[in-house]
Parts: sequence; C-alpha cells; structure tokens
Amino acid sequence: MSATPAESAEVHAAALDAIVGHPPSRLRFDQRILLLALIAGFPASLVALILLWTGGYSPKVEWTLTVVVVGVWVGCSFSVRHRVVLPLQTLSNLLAALRESDFSIRARKASGRGAPHDDPLGAVMLEVNELASTLHDQRLGALEASALLRTVMVEIDVAVFTFDGLQTLRLVNRAGERLLAKPADELLGRSAASLGLSACLDDASPRIADATFPGGAGRYEVRRTTFRQEGRPHQLLVLADVSRPLRDEERQAWQRLIRVIGHEINNSLAPIKSIAGSLESMLARDTMPHDWNEDMRRGLTVIAARSDSLSRFTTAYARLAKLPAPRVDTIHTSALVRRVAGVETRLAVRIDAGPDVTIRADPDQLEQLLINLIRNGADAAMQTGGGVTVGWKRDGHTFELWVDDEGTGLTNAGNLFVPFFTTKPGGSGIGLVLSRQIAEAHGGTLTLENRSDRRGCRAYLRLPI
Repeated sequence: MSATPAESAEVHAAALDAIVGHPPSRLRFDQRILLLALIAGFPASLVALILLWTGGYSPKVEWTLTVVVVGVWVGCSFSVRHRVVLPLQTLSNLLAALRESDFSIRARKASGRGAPHDDPLGAVMLEVNELASTLHDQRLGALEASALLRTVMVEIDVAVFTFDGLQTLRLVNRAGERLLAKPADELLGRSAASLGLSACLDDASPRIADATFPGGAGRYEVRRTTFRQEGRPHQLLVLADVSRPLRDEERQAWQRLIRVIGHEINNSLAPIKSIAGSLESMLARDTMPHDWNEDMRRGLTVIAARSDSLSRFTTAYARLAKLPAPRVDTIHTSALVRRVAGVETRLAVRIDAGPDVTIRADPDQLEQLLINLIRNGADAAMQTGGGVTVGWKRDGHTFELWVDDEGTGLTNAGNLFVPFFTTKPGGSGIGLVLSRQIAEAHGGTLTLENRSDRRGCRAYLRLPI
C-alpha cells in the first residue's frame, strides 16, 4: 500500500529530526527546508570529493575544486530555501493585508504573463488575488448598504430603537430622538425601563396601542423582532404613529356614511314634508274640495310608505352594525352550495361542482353570504337574459368559491362596498357590505370584478380551511 502525501511528509520530517537531533518544535520551517536541501545534496557532494581527493590531482586543484563543490552544494541549498520561503512570505503578507481590510495588494504574476495552469504556486497566487477582489467587492457593497441603511434610518418618519440582551439602548434614529425628546447622546446606554419602553418590549407584537411619550401622545403601531449582532441577541423596536392615518380613514368613512344616510333620509323626508304641507294648506281652507277625502288618503299613503322605507333603512343599518361573532361549526361546502343554489327560483343556477371540502365556519352567516351573492348575480343576469354559475375548488389550505353572472358587469367598482349604496330599485345597499364582513370575520376575503372571458361579473370568495 502506497503512503499518502501527509504520511510521506511525516516520514521525511521524522528522518530530518533524527539526523539533526532536535525535536520539530525547535526548528523553524525555513531551517527544516535548508537542512533537507543540505542532506539531499550531501551524498553527491561527498562522492565528488572522494573522487577528487583520490584521483591524484595536485593539491591546488584539489582545494580549488573542493571549494567549488562545497560552494555549489551550499549555494543550491540556500537557493532552494529562498525559493520555498519567499512565496510563503508573500502569501503571508497578502493574507495579513486581507485581515487588515487592505484589498489593494495583489500577488505579482509570473513573468507578467500569468501563471501556467499546471503551476501549483501560481494557481495559489491567482486564487489569493481572486479572493482579494471578491472581498473588496463585498466590503464595498457592505459599505454602500450600510450607508443606505443609515440614510434611511435618519430620514424615515418611524421611531427605531435597538436594545441588547440586557434591554440597554444601543441605537436610535432621529424619529426616536424626537419621540423621546432627547438627543441620542443622552439616550444611548440607558435601560428600556428608564426610557418608558419596557412595555413595548414585553407585550405582543405587532399591535396597536395608545401611548404617551415625552415627544407626543397618540396611537402607535408597535413591532418588535429579534436579531443577532456579534453573536449576541438584540431586539429591534419600531414605533409608528398611526393616529393621523387612522383619523383620516375614520373621517373619510364617516363622510361616506353620512353622505349615504343623509341622501336616504332626505329622499324620505322631502316627500313627507311636501305632502304634509299640502294637506295642511288644504285643511286650512274654509270650503273643502269635493275630493278631499281621496287627496287625504293618497297623501297619508305616501307618508306611510316613505316612513316604512325609512324604517327599513334604519333596521338595515342596525343589522349591519350589530353583526354577531361567527359560531363555528363543521360545514360540507358541496351540500351547502347546492342547497343555497336551489333557493333561487327566478332562474336555474348552474353548478360547476368541485371537491367536497369541509371547513369550519358559521353555517347561518355563510349561507346568508352565498344567498346574497347568488341573488345579486341573478338580478344582474335577468336584465340581459343570461345565466348564473356557481363553482368552487380547493387551493392548498384555501377554499375558493366564485359566482359568475352574465349581466352588464360593473360600472363603478369604487362604490361596491359603500354601506347603503345601491343601484337596484328597492335595494338596501347592505348586501355586499354584510357579505364582506362575514367573509372577513371568518379570516377570508370577498372581491368582485368584471369577467375576462365574457360580459358579466365574478364574485370571488376565499376562506381558510
């Protein structure tokens, strides 16, 4: 069995130690190389000297050739030592420069033409040069990314804090300084408790919380995550003031709601006021017209009808505002869809059957949602003489159901989910809003969009399984 290179090196080292008589720890690498070169040239030099001194030459020739042989032997040994040690010193200097993050130094290529592919030492030099170039590019990219991160941290209007494992503040941006009303020099090194941020590090994340800080009070979105720096755990805390966006959204929602409610109330009160004024003026006459009974009856009928309409409107609003929490139960979707599709009697609802998926949901609320979607689809399809198709499928952990109609499609999708907005005579305007609330209460979504394959609309319901 042939010895491996490592075993051969150990054998040569042991032989060298035995000849020199010193343990390996007392000789440097260059000394070991020099001794090995001297030992390698010693037999040839010895034979040459023996032949020289026994060949009958004159003493002058013998001493001259002896000096030459010994000089060549020792000179070649030191040359071997130099040729081995010099590249290692070069590599050592290159690696030291890389360790000091100096990536400008490169190993000189042999003869300026690059090292041959079969030259091991040249290949090592080339790899070190490539390593230096790679580290230089990575260092430059890291510096650019760090500069970008610092710029974003300074300019972003969100308070960012970094705490170490002992909840000591290690980093804060400009927004954090404004929130705590102190410069970074006075904040760094302080504990989260002294800064009033300990609750933000201990409670759940993410969440919306009302908080008061030296720099202001309001509603904040609190997000917390953990990361490691130099092998030690740290916490990143982000506080975003959501008071103004929430107020803007709330104001816009109230404006939309008041606009719709005001429109509906005015539609009911205006005719009531007009008819009441007409009846009052008629009763104020000295002589009543012969058909005053009929006029009185017709006016009171209109007043009663508009009052009933206003009562239905307020009842619908109460129904929308007081949607109860879902009572979850096991539902077989195939049976539910077929049962709801059979409720629509104005036209035959086609069923594009999918797998029988079992989900956990409120049966009554989900049935009401499907009734609303199929009824809306039927209303649209009856205007054009088209049909309605219901289908469903399972996509991973999601149950997907769609209701396709062949109506005129959507003309103003922005008002679909505005409460009490309707384009149908006698409609309440809460069907789609209520349906979306039911879907979101079950962790799902409800969307409406125009069909791409033909004229009509598609209602798409997604629920988690």
